[in-house]
Amino acid sequence: MSRNISLLSGKKHHKKSLFEKIALSPSQESDNKIAHEYNMGVSTIHSTKSFYDFLDKDFKTKKAFACIGSACLCRGTQDTVLNTLNDKFGSENVGEMVCLGRCYENSAFHYDGKNYSGQDINNLDQIIDGNHISSEYTMESYADTSFLVEEEVFSTYENFKELLKDCLSSDKSDLISTLKESGLRGRGGAGFPTGMKWEFCQAQKETTKYVVCNADEGDPGAFSDRYLLEQQALKVLFGMIACGYVIGSKQGFLYIRGEYPDSIETINNALVKLRELDLLGDNILGTGFDFDMSVVAGQGAYICGEETALIASIEGRRAEVDVRPPFPTVEGLYKKPTVVNNVESLAAVAVIFKLGEMPFKSIGNGKSTGTKLISLDGYFNNSGLYEVNMATPLDYIIDEIGGGFNDDIKAIQVGGPLGGIVPVEILRTLTLDFETFDGAGFLLGHASFVCIPRSFSAVEYAKHLFAFTAHESCGKCFPCRLGSTRGKEMLQSSLDNNQKFSEELMNDLLETMESGSLCALGGGLPLPIKNLLEHCSEEFEPFMEK
Repeated sequence: MSRNISLLSGKKHHKKSLFEKIALSPSQESDNKIAHEYNMGVSTIHSTKSFYDFLDKDFKTKKAFACIGSACLCRGTQDTVLNTLNDKFGSENVGEMVCLGRCYENSAFHYDGKNYSGQDINNLDQIIDGNHISSEYTMESYADTSFLVEEEVFSTYENFKELLKDCLSSDKSDLISTLKESGLRGRGGAGFPTGMKWEFCQAQKETTKYVVCNADEGDPGAFSDRYLLEQQALKVLFGMIACGYVIGSKQGFLYIRGEYPDSIETINNALVKLRELDLLGDNILGTGFDFDMSVVAGQGAYICGEETALIASIEGRRAEVDVRPPFPTVEGLYKKPTVVNNVESLAAVAVIFKLGEMPFKSIGNGKSTGTKLISLDGYFNNSGLYEVNMATPLDYIIDEIGGGFNDDIKAIQVGGPLGGIVPVEILRTLTLDFETFDGAGFLLGHASFVCIPRSFSAVEYAKHLFAFTAHESCGKCFPCRLGSTRGKEMLQSSLDNNQKFSEELMNDLLETMESGSLCALGGGLPLPIKNLLEHCSEEFEPFMEK
């Protein structure tokens, strides 16, 4: 059935997203019209709508939303935020969102299509009146060569045009060789070599192919994609056009999470300008190359950060994970060969093509090359976004870049809710690269840093991670859907009712999720839970039956 929906969706409008139509559908009548237009049952449209938080009828009645992401939770700011919003709008009109990309100062909330944080909650009346502008975060490069932060390469559309001319006149095999030689690996977490991914897709015989930018940055604690989309948009868009040229694609999609309204607006404005300047669309710069892009706004589903779920969402299906192989480079969007790249990966491509492979390749440890954006939360004295060399020592990041902590921190979760939870004393012995983190049993991921203070219960945090996974699971596989719920229930009962849980049962549950889950959501959750059980064992002992 899902394959048929994919084919029908692509056959009707392969340049537009069925999901966008479903998300904007206001009534049963319009749902029926969409179903008829795409030769689908109306139950398919309703099934898709029921999957997403933002499309829920109750969600649409809310006036404001408090962030419940991990960074804000650990910082302890959200009770005040929620109480203030409840007093102003009434509790029935206040909802929740998971991470608004404001982890650098916490106290995050959403009102009237905009995100706010820090002291903004104390200026709620001015915000309602439209007389308040939210503060920005610190952003700086500590890299030997800046690939992601510096402005000069794409400071104007003229710079963009000149580099695009060079790219479209280059041999495609040379461009792939440049990427492969640079050593660029995907920055979304998996770390797969970007040049190899493009090469695999280029080699497919299909004449129709797609480029997808995965901008569904849902990891609480991460805001690097938000920065690139809002302040370095041309780098991201150039990377997509270059990919389209190399693999032989005419259409791209940027799937941007709905929690980032400014990112969606910025990218849409940039696309309009590129089309006006003949840098996007048909016969770009008279080269005979056609390529256009569309933005797809996510509707509140963390699982869409997984590439097959993201593809399903664009097609108008429920965002459920697909079995691999086949991988998207062979059979992806609308069952055609597709390159799915992370925002940071695409932005890095642009500067690699400008400067060549050697400046990028010369940074790092030879296997993890180039630079990386890191997100430091509000527990760092110098919170914000920074670009660093791959293989930078973590003690340098903590003490010199981050300025140390403003509280007693016992551990840091690096790489989102599925990333390892590393005691600070261990973290200081690591370097920022894929190999070191993997070797130590952790995960680099987005390189977001969420600090867990000594005063925050490790059991409470473990429950938070189980609850997050239970809510965000696509539901397709039992280990993730049921295992996360059982884990949440076990810890909830211990915390609320002093009911001890079995250590053996917990370990069996984690093993089942790790080995049996279809994707990294259920399969990755056991890592941070195991880290907590190992490194904070004294906090769990009162709640456990041996």
